[in-house]
Amino acid sequence: MTIIDQDNEHLADSGSTGLVNAEQRDSVAILMLNDPERRNCLSLNMLARLQEEIDLASDNKAIHAVLLAANGPDFCAGHDLKELTAHREDEDGGRAHYVEVLGKCESVMQSIVHSPKPVIAAVSGTATAAGCQLVASCDLAVAGEAAKFCTPGVNIGLFCSTPMVALSRNVSRKQAMEMLLLGEMMEAETARQYGLVNRVVAEEHVFDEAFAIALQIAKKSPVTVAIGKEAFYRQLELGLSDAYDFASDVMVRNMLEADAEEGICAFIDKRPPVWENDKSK
Repeated sequence: MTIIDQDNEHLADSGSTGLVNAEQRDSVAILMLNDPERRNCLSLNMLARLQEEIDLASDNKAIHAVLLAANGPDFCAGHDLKELTAHREDEDGGRAHYVEVLGKCESVMQSIVHSPKPVIAAVSGTATAAGCQLVASCDLAVAGEAAKFCTPGVNIGLFCSTPMVALSRNVSRKQAMEMLLLGEMMEAETARQYGLVNRVVAEEHVFDEAFAIALQIAKKSPVTVAIGKEAFYRQLELGLSDAYDFASDVMVRNMLEADAEEGICAFIDKRPPVWENDKSK
């Protein structure tokens, strides 16, 4: 990961392969998909690099939030169909390769959800199929006014079943089915109305808006944010009664954390809180 300070001066470099360029600004990790000639498609190599950088950011205590963006006119075109098609000549018709690719893709999407660090997508251009899935898997998303979203698999005989998982957990059932069955391009403002993205801004402000959100989150207690993010996704899978029981247990655990004591005392004393993580700097 390339570490840079606020003046963009390089401090260190771990040797990125180029498919995903990574750097740190303040306590925000910036992961940049960097295969514009192939529309930043999720090839096997791209998935491997993305997994590596998400894991590094998740384990790095100096990172409090992650911003996911892309170089070029497209955010992400989904799976590399040429790569997938090339394996039809394999002895098993490509089955083993398809299982590997989809397994790695599933791992990346779940790693984003399970990461203790909030992940914010900055979307310019198109996000289609698994690229749309990538946006839906992020915790928050900012889109440019010209951004477009689509799950077009049905148009080429390959239903977007795995993108459906993330999509159906972000938008209503009928809206998700409309996207999946029609395979039409969706404008950014419609994506915002559907709940697929949080904000739509002018193209030139997409990255800055997403970074500002990431930086705002990064200034909060990392322990509290991690507890809250994990609890949010877990309670979604529970029934109402079980969800309240689980959330109550989480609140008790959160209350016992040093940062909760500090935050409440700071609020009462009308002063800025000093998080446990900040004390160790």
